[in-house]
Amino acid sequence: MYQMEKKLVSSSIDENIEYMKNAMAVDKSFDVIQLDLSYAGRRMVMFLVDGFVKDDILHYLMKLLAGLDEGQLENDPLDMLLKRYIPYVEVEEKDDLNQVVDTVLAGPTALFVDGIDKAILIDARTYPVRGPQEPDLERVVRGSRDGYVETLVFNTALTRRRIRDRTLRMEYLQIGRRSKTDVVVCYLEDIADPELVEKIKNSLSKIDTDGLPMAEKTIEEFVSGRHWNPYPMVRYTERPDTAAAHLYEGHVCIIVDGSPSVLITPTTYWHHLQHIEEYRNKPLVGAYLRLVRFLAVWASIFLLPLWYLFTIQPELLPIEFFSIGPDGSGPVPLLLQLILIELGIDILRMAAIHTPTSLGTALGLVAALMIGQVAVEVGIFINDVILYMAVAAIGTFATPSYELSLANRLVRIYLLVCTALFGMKGFVIATFLWIIMLTRLKSFGVPYMWPFIPFNMRAFRDVLLRSPIPLKNRRPRFLHPKDPDR
Repeated sequence: MYQMEKKLVSSSIDENIEYMKNAMAVDKSFDVIQLDLSYAGRRMVMFLVDGFVKDDILHYLMKLLAGLDEGQLENDPLDMLLKRYIPYVEVEEKDDLNQVVDTVLAGPTALFVDGIDKAILIDARTYPVRGPQEPDLERVVRGSRDGYVETLVFNTALTRRRIRDRTLRMEYLQIGRRSKTDVVVCYLEDIADPELVEKIKNSLSKIDTDGLPMAEKTIEEFVSGRHWNPYPMVRYTERPDTAAAHLYEGHVCIIVDGSPSVLITPTTYWHHLQHIEEYRNKPLVGAYLRLVRFLAVWASIFLLPLWYLFTIQPELLPIEFFSIGPDGSGPVPLLLQLILIELGIDILRMAAIHTPTSLGTALGLVAALMIGQVAVEVGIFINDVILYMAVAAIGTFATPSYELSLANRLVRIYLLVCTALFGMKGFVIATFLWIIMLTRLKSFGVPYMWPFIPFNMRAFRDVLLRSPIPLKNRRPRFLHPKDPDR
């Protein structure tokens, strides 16, 4: 266990300087700065990390300290510095040198004064940060254009801007023995279920690892369990309005420093099929968009396996639909064609991610010519395979949750292989086992398929249809909210 014992701050400034220099490796790291100062007849020293400090604020504070006379720090110097001579909002004292080291590495500045057995921490830090532009994965035609960024304080401010509720709680944690990553658990105290909040905080407190290099993704793998389950147990969002809507329902959000994605817990399968665009339109239009999205998602899962099943067993189709199958499979077996084009789509997707924007058009042209035309002409693929794979791929890209789309792609391949091996029985049994797997999943004790299994008519109606906001006067029952009425 990487945990330092408590080391008290000494009233001798030389002892404190020696410990801080060794602990922070001032001589080895160019960006760790030690400023030796002398104000009001006392030796002082500042430790800070270059790049994390607002220079103008520190210059202003140093100018004020430089104007002190020798006698002004004679009586109770710590109290005088904290309450009068360091006029800044975020100032505190600490008596543990190890905590001081960890705090300085996070950005604040530590001030040691000779004769005072406490360190004064001045949180005048700043981080390199980009602007809160609209997230690429959650674009809307109408609506706000701001999104979460990689700085924790900015993200909490964006959330509070939309929820001016006195019961909004932002509980601060640090996770990672070495990284000391800042994490905030966000919820509305008079709405969220206290047992749910406690369960999430306990799950976070049990995380025992060196650091969180992948930020929110590492936390999800620790708290959700079921590591080999491809389906997401939490919902990611980079939109403050989406997070605020879930907080009002009774969900709990987890905000991680260094990541623009906020975790929403708990979630069901149907949460990953929702998109804010449905609520930015009239209810009837939103209901239509939701229906189309559902059809696209189901097509991305079942279209290819069903088409392959009807191809190898055409007797399952009515005579009017016999033309649905291909005239011939060509020199390459049909199953191999489907597997190859599945891999080709994934390779193309990965290539698009790694390709600079300026070359994206060229990549699309190459893919269209190679896969769409040349592959057909040389006989690797038949036209039917490309047609149905294109429809399935469009359904995949229409899935609001990127994590859910990847999981559905794996399920599609699984159904395709089972259908190829065992025909109709393989398709039916594989689908049945997939549904059983989903019904057995739970997100923080909440059934993953609720309200379909266990069935709740009112809630399932809200899943299928985009209900008008004035009629949604009840919070989701599965969250056990303290205040069930909106």
